[in-house]
Amino acid sequence: MRARYSSFSHTSNAAAYRAAYSKAHRAALHAAAAPAPDHGRRGSVPPGLGAPTAQHLGSVFREGLRPGGALELAAAIRSASALPDGGALGRCLHGLAVKSGRVASSAAVAKAAMDMYGRSGSLADARLVFDEMARPDAVCWNILITASSRGGRFEDALGLFRSMLACGAAQSMPTAVTVAVIVPGCARWRHLQAGSSVHGYVVKTGLESDTLCGNALVSMYAKFGGSRAMDDAHRAFSSIRCKDVVSWNSIIAGYIENGLCQEAVVLFGQMISQGFLPNYSTVANILPVCSFTEFGRYYGKEVHGFAVRHGLEMDISVCNALMIHYSKLFEMKALEAIFASMGVRDIVTWNTAIAGYVMNGYHSRALDLFQGLLSTGIAPDSVSFISLLTACAQLPDVRAGIGVHGYIFRRPVLLQETSLLNALVTFYSQCDRFDDAFRAFTDILNKDLISWNAILSACANSEQHTEEFFRLLGEMCHQWDSVTVLNVIRMSAFCGIKRVREAHGWSLRVGYTGETSAANAILDAYVKCGCSQDASIFFRNHAVRNIVTDNIMISCYMKNNCIEDAEVIFNHMAEKDLTSWNLMIQLYAQNDMDDQAFSLFNHLQSEGLKPDIVSITSILEACIHLCSVQLVRQCHAYRLRASLEDIHLEGALLDAYSKCGNITNAYSIFQVSPKKDLVTFTAMIGCYAMHGMAEQAVELFSKMLKLDIRPDHVVLTTLLSACSHAGLVDAGIKIFKSIRDIHRVKPTAEHYACMVDLLARSGRLQDAYMFAVDMPPDAVNANAWGSLLGACRVHGEVEIGQLAADRLFSMEAGNIGNYVIMSNIYAADEKWDGVENVRKLMKSKDMKKPAGCSWIEVDKTRHLFIATDVKHQDRSCIYNMLGSLYQQMKDTQTQNMRTMRSM
Repeated sequence: MRARYSSFSHTSNAAAYRAAYSKAHRAALHAAAAPAPDHGRRGSVPPGLGAPTAQHLGSVFREGLRPGGALELAAAIRSASALPDGGALGRCLHGLAVKSGRVASSAAVAKAAMDMYGRSGSLADARLVFDEMARPDAVCWNILITASSRGGRFEDALGLFRSMLACGAAQSMPTAVTVAVIVPGCARWRHLQAGSSVHGYVVKTGLESDTLCGNALVSMYAKFGGSRAMDDAHRAFSSIRCKDVVSWNSIIAGYIENGLCQEAVVLFGQMISQGFLPNYSTVANILPVCSFTEFGRYYGKEVHGFAVRHGLEMDISVCNALMIHYSKLFEMKALEAIFASMGVRDIVTWNTAIAGYVMNGYHSRALDLFQGLLSTGIAPDSVSFISLLTACAQLPDVRAGIGVHGYIFRRPVLLQETSLLNALVTFYSQCDRFDDAFRAFTDILNKDLISWNAILSACANSEQHTEEFFRLLGEMCHQWDSVTVLNVIRMSAFCGIKRVREAHGWSLRVGYTGETSAANAILDAYVKCGCSQDASIFFRNHAVRNIVTDNIMISCYMKNNCIEDAEVIFNHMAEKDLTSWNLMIQLYAQNDMDDQAFSLFNHLQSEGLKPDIVSITSILEACIHLCSVQLVRQCHAYRLRASLEDIHLEGALLDAYSKCGNITNAYSIFQVSPKKDLVTFTAMIGCYAMHGMAEQAVELFSKMLKLDIRPDHVVLTTLLSACSHAGLVDAGIKIFKSIRDIHRVKPTAEHYACMVDLLARSGRLQDAYMFAVDMPPDAVNANAWGSLLGACRVHGEVEIGQLAADRLFSMEAGNIGNYVIMSNIYAADEKWDGVENVRKLMKSKDMKKPAGCSWIEVDKTRHLFIATDVKHQDRSCIYNMLGSLYQQMKDTQTQNMRTMRSM
């Protein structure tokens, strides 16, 4: 032992002693306010010696380190060990004790030296001091066990505990302090068997009623988790004879950590009813729980009131917990009131407020509050920026997000935060900036599973990055989780049915299809690939379902117009959400089942649900079918009352007014629209086109271009159609040429069909025919040839009409309209053989012309008329009026003929 510290035993000159004394003096003064480390039940240092004074240390040196000064030296060693760089000084003091010989044998000095070496991480030196002791007591063992546990050497700590038991000496037996030291290590290193063994020793020795020991056991079992462990934790808690606030906090925190929120709230009530006053830690722990319980709003206000009555609301941790609670309950006014009342705020306070705004959808306010944080001088941390990036993505505000990225890039410390860079990848992904997302991903130094899932999600957002997705998937070294599987399934939908079936098979083998989210993703992938049969089989065989599952299957049937199958699922749903109702309304509306659509629309409101943008957009389609301006106005009024601000809904309303013949209301919507985009302009141009106002349509298109709104194929098709119906041939040809030359858009089949219709309507049938013949193969469609055939009927052109009809008979063999038009062309030219041939062709294909149908709305009532139908209640008056009009027309025609003859 003496040889071990020989390097410290040659400080015999006065200067060295004075230097040592000076350092020890400063150390003592620094630690004067702090109590000595307590490794025993009642402490190993007599009262008054835990904070040695300068006079004590001076007497140590003046008296030549005689045995009577050992206690003062021990206190100096402890004081030195409390300093950040006090290890060297502590070694020096211990060296002085070793040199004196007799002082080194003092138990107080040995314990202080062991504690000093343990705190500085020199466990071997602490063990050497321990081994030199003749009769180490429990305090010495506790110091060594504490040092081993603090250094992360749990097996050594456990071995010391076993050796302590094996000694058998009364003074060396484990105490409550020993248990309080060894038990947290069992929890930290997930050693349940060792913890249970220690608990067994506690029960045998009667220490289970001890407060310190019981608190440690409660905390240990709570950290292991599980129902059985929590039962053990509760038994340990019940065994504590004199419970204190720490006891209650430990058991309440244990229940919270294991998701037993209701039980935690009940215990909190018991704590108060038994006369224990909760402290800041109790309130901060219980408040987040109130957000998840059934009566969370009530419990939260009760806890808030308790904190105010006992002055706990002044504590910053309690205020932060209150803010978190109210943000989860969407009570932002309460959060703002607490935030405003706080005299002192830390970074957690600001982060909580910013995150609360983001969580509740107030993204602009979150950005403003972040600016307020910067003005305080408090440096934002990674949590601040994660919330800020979420707000930027939701707005979306790409510029602000890029600014955050620049701030992070200039601070190397933040670049070490993997979670922050993960948030950057997600931000760029949600803003459709894949290249930036990939660059942020490559900047992550320590990529975790979340990092890989974030970049895979960025790839899965678009089928353009399929190769990149599977390349990254091959490089991924982490074990897949459910998020990875969902990304694989999503990307497989872009790759075709073969890849989807492979993903389905793999998920089935590893057991992920048992998870509802994965199963829904597989079902959705089948639907997106158009494989309704595979989707139906998977749906029938999958046992785990929820509302999302049923909605996906209804959307599948909607795409395939399988009305009865969709109705079966909808009627058997135990619970329906607004999406379920919207899907069925859309299904009925797109299949002209307008009465059923309106019935369902009224039913969903009787169920207490409020129609949203999708609901109104879907029911507008039924309003258009009925040509009911009154119903469109009702939808418009609801949209205003419900404040449904959506540019696509505006376009749908505008289109509905237009198709119902009310161009005035349509234009009013267009004028008052604050943000006119391509959808709004397209709807208004279509409105003008439908009403033959081609000049206004062309003029509005020019205004759209001046606003730097780039046209797409839809608005160009609408514009060409307007020119066609109004006979603006030159304007139409100019627009068609601009499609490729100016707007850089590839002409579609609809564009070519409009040009054929434009030329044919103006009587340029030969040009129209040549244009149709010269169309690219991918642009050939029945609409173009149908337009040409219709124009031939108007202009009495038999030969070109026959060529167009031949094309249509091969392209649309089942369209009876083409046969009827060709028959009429022959009849108009008195080519009865041709009429007979067409009729024979129709008869051979068992074609029958459907009865003509029309309707009109008068005084909010819809009147339906079908050819040869005499069921209308006012049919006598109607037919009398028609007969009168017919007679007037006939008389006028006869008068005109007589006038022409007389000329």
